Amino acid sequence: MMRRLVSPSSLRALHAPRASNTFSYICRAAATRDVHQSARIPAITTSQARHRPTLRPGQHKSLPIPLVKRTIYIQTQSTPNASALKFLPNHPVLPEGFPSTFLEYTSPRSTLAAPHPSPLAARLLDVDGVTSVFYGPDFITVTKAEDVNWAHIKPEVFALITEAITSGEQIVNTVDKGAQSDGQEGAGEDSLAANDEDDEVVAMIKELLETRIRPAIQEDGGDIEYRGFDNGMVMLKLRGACRTCDSSTVTLKNGIESMLMHYIEEVKGVNQVLDEEEEIAMKEFARFEEKLRQQKGPEAAPSNVGKGSLDFVE
Repeated sequence: MMRRLVSPSSLRALHAPRASNTFSYICRAAATRDVHQSARIPAITTSQARHRPTLRPGQHKSLPIPLVKRTIYIQTQSTPNASALKFLPNHPVLPEGFPSTFLEYTSPRSTLAAPHPSPLAARLLDVDGVTSVFYGPDFITVTKAEDVNWAHIKPEVFALITEAITSGEQIVNTVDKGAQSDGQEGAGEDSLAANDEDDEVVAMIKELLETRIRPAIQEDGGDIEYRGFDNGMVMLKLRGACRTCDSSTVTLKNGIESMLMHYIEEVKGVNQVLDEEEEIAMKEFARFEEKLRQQKGPEAAPSNVGKGSLDFVE
């Protein structure tokens, strides 16, 4: 019997693993594992999606949004005028783009009239004893009658201002820019604003009033108006707490006049422009001062501290 000779290459071919069969087996096994694993995970099919509830617009559940309350701090500041009190609400008072730096209401009717009615000013002037309301850029000055005690009206005034600020209401409204109401002052253009028609001296006067004097007047709860320049005399009008202040004359003469004459040689003096009611009040006060002088004797002299107080000359 003859043996069939097998070549070494044939032997290697017989003992070599079948790569193709092994690869196909591994692929089948892996596919089987994938099928088993995917079978354990529930798949979301289109049939299941049809049974899922859908919310219509307006039915979406949402958590309630907590209301955030803003804390308002309103400071009060005394002024040189004992009858005027300055309130600082830490909030803009005059609307953005307002043509003037102040707005003053001296009668209840003016708070409802054009061009700038103010509900807050109307409520403040409705308080018994309040005579005027002055708005600055970021402060409110309330002036009372001399025979009224602040302890009686300050809580109500403070509450009205607080309510207006916290409610977010518009403090000053604009209904007719061209109108002008009696008892509503400051609604026009700023008198200290630069004007192309101003000569060099007037421009210097306005600049000095704007940069050096107005900030100090506003700090005292008031403001200042430029009314003209004639024959070396500057015509000025005080507003707010300074309008009815006893020391307004001293402020004009010792403060404003001295500064203007120091920096501008063309200025010879300053005159205060008074309204009719202010002229009457000044005359009454002058008579009262003269009466005190007669009672204290001829050695009594007006004080340099402020009008209305008397100092004895040593």
